[in-house]
Amino acid sequence: MKNNTLFAYMLMCILLLNMQCDTDETITIEPCGLDIIIDDLAYNESEGYAINEVVIENDCITLGISGSGCDSDNWVMTLIDSGNVAESLPPQRYLKLDLTNNEVCLAFFTKYEEFDLSPLRVDGLNEVLLNIEGFSEPLLYTY
Repeated sequence: MKNNTLFAYMLMCILLLNMQCDTDETITIEPCGLDIIIDDLAYNESEGYAINEVVIENDCITLGISGSGCDSDNWVMTLIDSGNVAESLPPQRYLKLDLTNNEVCLAFFTKYEEFDLSPLRVDGLNEVLLNIEGFSEPLLYTY
């Protein structure tokens, strides 16, 4: 009888230990917003656009622009990286905002678009300086 109780107690302990939470859980971070195009040719062919507001939060950058048109929902905003990384500390990348607006109206709109910065990371470092044409100052992206 004593052996059965001991056996039952050991079995319960083994089952209890087996039901512990898995500590090797991985956390995946979903990319935010639109993809950034990394293409030197597209960068050189785009005209760029003036940017009113920039906010970097985690791996996301939100750009705000203003312009005339009939409806800002029809605007297509593309953020283009030159693909070149200046070897400085911190390294620097060069970007342009390209806007496609085929509307001719007198209304004035402001539109915000979010882009995923994670493809702009530089291996072995945890920050990069972003020079965005049409914005007055470089921005530090820390990751």
